[in-house]
Amino acid sequence: MSGELKFTLPEARRIALAALGFRQPRPRRAPNARDVRAVIHRLGLIQLDFVNLLVPAHYQVLFSRLGPYKRSILDDLAYRKREFTEQWAHVASIIPMDLWPVLRHRMAERRFWPYGFSRIMDAHPDYVAHVLEHVRANGPVRASELSHPEGADWRLPGTWGATVPRATLEAHFSQGDVAVTRRLSDFSRVYDAAERVIPAEHRQREIGREESQRELLRRAAKALGIGTAADLADYFRMPVREARPPIEQLVEAGELHRARVEGWRETAFLFAGAAAPSRIDAKALLSPFDPLIWYRPRTARLFGFEYRFEIFVPEGKVRWGRYVLPFLMGERLVARVDLKADRPGRRLVVQAAFLEEHAAPQEVAPALAAELRLEAEWLGMETVAVESKSGFDRILRRSL
Repeated sequence: MSGELKFTLPEARRIALAALGFRQPRPRRAPNARDVRAVIHRLGLIQLDFVNLLVPAHYQVLFSRLGPYKRSILDDLAYRKREFTEQWAHVASIIPMDLWPVLRHRMAERRFWPYGFSRIMDAHPDYVAHVLEHVRANGPVRASELSHPEGADWRLPGTWGATVPRATLEAHFSQGDVAVTRRLSDFSRVYDAAERVIPAEHRQREIGREESQRELLRRAAKALGIGTAADLADYFRMPVREARPPIEQLVEAGELHRARVEGWRETAFLFAGAAAPSRIDAKALLSPFDPLIWYRPRTARLFGFEYRFEIFVPEGKVRWGRYVLPFLMGERLVARVDLKADRPGRRLVVQAAFLEEHAAPQEVAPALAAELRLEAEWLGMETVAVESKSGFDRILRRSL
């Protein structure tokens, strides 16, 4: 295929939605491990986030595509069956095991070291070595079980609760010396030596940096369907300047095709195997960390939808709400709802709901109400309560 392909914006939206798993209807039966496995492989990764106002975000990503499923299935696949594992990919993510060697060059480069890990590693080399020896000798360990180095503060200044033991374990995790073997009920990590968590076939596989970058961009393009160089680079948090040469190599190999999308200033790249359906009939509440919307410039380009995660925004500057989920209906983002799970009261609380200007309230409200009831049932809530009293909220309340 030669030359640039041309797509209207609705065509590009449908390609993107199909690639990210919104073309297929949800299973009519209870979703099983095969369904969960297929979604993760389709997306290439699932971003981890444990904010629990509603439900940890990685569980919501699967619910958006599968409907009500047992969350224990994901835990079982990742931490018991070892089909998936944790590593820095987009950010902290659950990844297929075969992605581990693809990311190894970034582990070696210490690409993801938050919390001042470098300062700890450089300031306390004997302690850092001791921690790794302790894990290798004694097996699974939590950060709270470790002592801290003499003469050092227990907590790292300027961080949200990070301790020196945790930072040290996280640093070893980031460079692939240890891996996450399970999560506890409070979501904290339990670490073990990588050789006891990552199968040898993946741990010992050698992939060069250049091929690794191509593979990351190949997986990003497959997941997104169509995107600019910046879109593809962001999927695995690669600098755009590093992404451009391997993108061109994928174009030359026929795995990507250059394209123009209506209204986009930048050249787009179409994955060679991407489906281009004529219709998308999806209905889903989207996690703030869903790959469909996590790169905000792409969200604005694809949907004309400005979105910001406001949980850490100062009170006076919050516009939409603390934990706002966009609502996908058909192929458009038509509303956004600020949700909270009131677990003692067993209520799914709609703290606020907002309709997009292009959407019809009488069409959106019944569809959103149905999705909210399904979400509530999945989370073990008995009722859905709409607390605010704006115009769209009243229509939504009637639909519920």
